Amino acid sequence: MSMQGYLRSDGRKGIRNAVVVAYLVECAHHVAREITYPHRDHAQVIGFPGCFPNEYAQKMMERLCTHPNVGAVLLVSLGCESFNRMQLEQVVRDSGRKVDTLVIQRTGGTRSAIAKGQGFVAQAIADLADTPRVAMDLSDLVIGTVCGGSDGTSGISGNPATGRAFDQLVAAGAACIFEETGELIGCEDIMSARAATPALATELRGSVEKAAKYYAALGYGSFASGNANGGLSTIEEKSMGAYAKSGSSPISGLIKPGDIPPRGGLYLMDVVPDGPVTFGFPNISDNAEIVEMMASGAHMTIFVTGRGSVVGSAISPVIKVAANPEMYERLHEDMDINAGRIITGDASLNDIGTEIFDLVAQVAAGRKTKSEDLGHAEFILTYKSFEPIGPACLPV
Repeated sequence: MSMQGYLRSDGRKGIRNAVVVAYLVECAHHVAREITYPHRDHAQVIGFPGCFPNEYAQKMMERLCTHPNVGAVLLVSLGCESFNRMQLEQVVRDSGRKVDTLVIQRTGGTRSAIAKGQGFVAQAIADLADTPRVAMDLSDLVIGTVCGGSDGTSGISGNPATGRAFDQLVAAGAACIFEETGELIGCEDIMSARAATPALATELRGSVEKAAKYYAALGYGSFASGNANGGLSTIEEKSMGAYAKSGSSPISGLIKPGDIPPRGGLYLMDVVPDGPVTFGFPNISDNAEIVEMMASGAHMTIFVTGRGSVVGSAISPVIKVAANPEMYERLHEDMDINAGRIITGDASLNDIGTEIFDLVAQVAAGRKTKSEDLGHAEFILTYKSFEPIGPACLPV
């Protein structure tokens, strides 16, 4: 399939060319949402709700506003929050993108700010219509995967089928990211055995051990009542199913949110904050994980669900893989792939893996996912704290 992308100044290529309206505090969220409303087919809202500064949030917003799928950015500030809007605007401007900052307290209030912001968005959309495109290959892609609303079928259908797709994508030169170290507890040894180097193996094992200690301090793990109702018994059983999404390729590196994979290969993302338990549950919803992978450059995310989920995402498309055949029948209008056919005996893991792989290429070439077509553009970003990764995490 012939693919074309939007070439950015850093050499990356985007598969979408969205205008992003980014609120810098919850007080500006409504204005940002109203600005995009008339242009919601081309403009999307992202943002950070907190009033107080956080290095993680600053880095995430800088990465997201310069994501290869983003063509122009409008920052929406109330005016008195602590977010460093000037630094964010400069980062976006240095990337070659059209950018402006709207400060509500200086603009006359809600109606005035909305009118001014809509003018910027309309002009940006018109300007981006003529953006040239260049040839693009699978090796230009960064692909993430998550699972949410998992049940007893996720680990035997949707997740391992996604793992087969990941193996094909890695072989084609793409960078693939799997995550949620809190849902890899019990898989430390088999995962670290796939590491590219012994030093990386130590880092992989340590990331899961950190997650186990973090959840122990919280008093509970990443195991919801819906998981149990869906047939899962323990975090170890859930972990084995979640681990299956990674496939069987060698693991090339360990990254943290906002770290961009330097080359093709398979990467584990450590999403559990460093240091003492300060910010509560590491990711309060599946969309928080999607946002973190987007901040690391993910062009799209493969989302496996057994119980069912209808969410999508701003900036990057979400491919929904239904693990449960009965759930697929109920929620087929939100599902892109029916991996439940593995359970009914109508398809093999390889069949569905290839189907996912083919759909990734089609979405990269411009095909809309179900969540995109339905207008889903969920987004959430909260407080966290991370230390930089060490040299062993990205071995040459």
